[in-house]
Amino acid sequence: MKKYVVLLSLLMLLGACTATAKPNTDPGTTDQTGGQTGGQTGGQTGGQTVSEYSTKTLAAFNGKNGAKAYIAVDGKVYDVTNVAQWKNGGHKGYTAGVDLTAAFANSPHTASLLATLEVVGTFVK
Repeated sequence: MKKYVVLLSLLMLLGACTATAKPNTDPGTTDQTGGQTGGQTGGQTGGQTVSEYSTKTLAAFNGKNGAKAYIAVDGKVYDVTNVAQWKNGGHKGYTAGVDLTAAFANSPHTASLLATLEVVGTFVK
């Protein structure tokens, strides 16, 4: 029964992610910290320039007071702003704006869940 509940929750999360995730294709837009989201250092994801986030810069994306909600896992930064389970920047006791690599490794989620989220940058410690 527990596996069924976990699987159902995961499916609901995946459905919410695919229905609401919108990639930012305008390289001239600004992020919550006032910096450029496009044209900064970083790699390419689907033809889109991505930014580098340090622990300090990632902390600004905590999902509170209208800020976007970003999380870092395995060196990538993901946008969870429109994921219902991350409402107000929190999910199961975890907060957005931090590196959740260790927490993700111990969670019931798999890499396929991360594949449904928009990668907005890379995480550098």
